[in-house]
Parts: sequence; structure tokens; C-alpha cells
Amino acid sequence: MENNADAGTTRRSFLIGQAEFPARTPEPALYLVATPIGNLADITLRALETLAGADIVAAEDTRVSRVLLERYGIRRRTTAYHEHNAAQAGPKLLAALEAGQSVALISDAGTPLVSDPGHRLVGEALERGIRVVPIPGPSAVLAALTASGLPSDAFFFAGFLSPKAGQRQSRLEELKAVPATLIFFESPRRLADTLAAMAAVLGAARSAAVGRELTKTFEEMRLGTLADLAAHYEQAGAPKGEIVVCVGPPQASQEGPADIDRLLLSLAREMPASKAAAEAAKMTGAQKQALYRRLLELKDGDG
Repeated sequence: MENNADAGTTRRSFLIGQAEFPARTPEPALYLVATPIGNLADITLRALETLAGADIVAAEDTRVSRVLLERYGIRRRTTAYHEHNAAQAGPKLLAALEAGQSVALISDAGTPLVSDPGHRLVGEALERGIRVVPIPGPSAVLAALTASGLPSDAFFFAGFLSPKAGQRQSRLEELKAVPATLIFFESPRRLADTLAAMAAVLGAARSAAVGRELTKTFEEMRLGTLADLAAHYEQAGAPKGEIVVCVGPPQASQEGPADIDRLLLSLAREMPASKAAAEAAKMTGAQKQALYRRLLELKDGDG
């Protein structure tokens, strides 16, 4: 592996301010090291010691990891491990582990394997009897959940929704009745459309929160109903930064997607599609544009 050449020659240590701390070499194992999601101060001492002491540091993007390592004076080369090279890099990491070396795996931000590559590597390591050790720390999922004000006793992380409208709607319909706060990652440029789809499927009046740039300088947590948030981002345009969307648990009184579909089709029999969508928006609180798109999809399906 790329790290082997410098593992024995470079002093294994890390810096906090001007103070230098030695790092012992951890026992042979695959270490899943959580790294900051924004603010580089959000890292644990155990994570720093593991990154400084491991025989190999495998990173999703070595350019991103270099910023973190340099901040803490960790003089290590890294080897790339990501979804595009996993078939080639994975076997090399497993071979190093079987040879008695320690491997620290990090993602671009947060906890490895959460919407990041690494699941297959961990599975294969466990199958071979290799020890897997979590080094817990920052997580955008938990940061957004705790700051959202939504119920946190039960939550369901759904990752990224499909950018395709049909697949996105089907997935939201599957998740609609889950009795927990739903948590999603989303692209800034798709945020408005996704919130509109959520309002139409999950319920326009359902409580939600959009977290942006969590732990960074321009951190923002915007709260409201799905209808309110969809309207805000439709008007404001795509925001900048990383996005986490939290949606509160369903309420018994909320209308389901089938109810809204029936309402739209009923209204469309008496008036043009645009007016039908406007009337449905008044009755349900959902966004007019989302209802209009849904009505067109229903009509195309009938055709």
C-alpha cells in the first residue's frame, strides 16, 4: 500500500496547537474513524491518535483528508478508497489487514459508511475474521436531528432520494407511514423540488427542518411545515452548502397521497389543470406547483 513506505520512518504524532503528542501504533484492525463535517475542531483525541498511528490511512478523497491531517500536524500519506476504485483498492487493504497491519478508514466528512463507501470492505473484513473498530464522532445525521426540534426518540435515516421524480415519489410513499422522524441528505440544486414532492406525498402540514452548512460559519437550521419550506426554497433558489432535511413523524390527521390524487382528479374533471392545482393547494396546504406536476403525471398515467 502507499502508506507502507512512510509508516516506519515518519514520527507518529499529532499536534494540538503547539503541543505535540505521540501516537502509539494501534492493534491490527480496520478502524472506522469519524471526522469533522465542517468545523475541523470537531474531532476526538482518539481519532487523532488513530490517524497518526495507523499503518495505513485510507481516505475517500485524499485531497480533502490532507486538509484535516495538516491541521493537526499528522505527516502521513494517504491511499484512496472510494466507490470508483473499491474493486482494486479493497483487496489491497484486506491483504494489509491480514498481514497484521492497522488500517484507518475515513470519509470526506462525518462517520464512514453513512452515505459513503466502505460497507463492502467492512463486510469482507468481518467475513475474514478481521476486527472492525468504530471510532465514533461527528455525524451530520445526529447533528441535524438534535438541532431540528423534532422528535428524536425514533428516527429513520433514508440517505439521498432518487433525482428521478417517479422513483422519488415511490420511495416517499414507502416512507410516509414510518412512525419516526425521517432524515435525508439532499443536493442544494434539488432541494426545492424534493421539498415540494415531500409536501405532496408526506403531507403539506408535516413539520420539518432544513439544516445547511452544519458546524460551519454560515450554519442555518430553518424550521416550518413542508409546504412552508418548499415555498421558501422555490422562491429563494438553491442554497449553498451541504443539506440535511428532517421530517417529523406522521400525524393521524394528515391526508395521504391517495387522498390528494383523488382530490386532484376530481377537481380536474370540473376545471383546467392549473386551476385544479390551485384549488387543491388551498384545501390541503400543499404547494401549487407540486400539485400541478402531480396532476399532469396522473393524467399521463391515465393516457
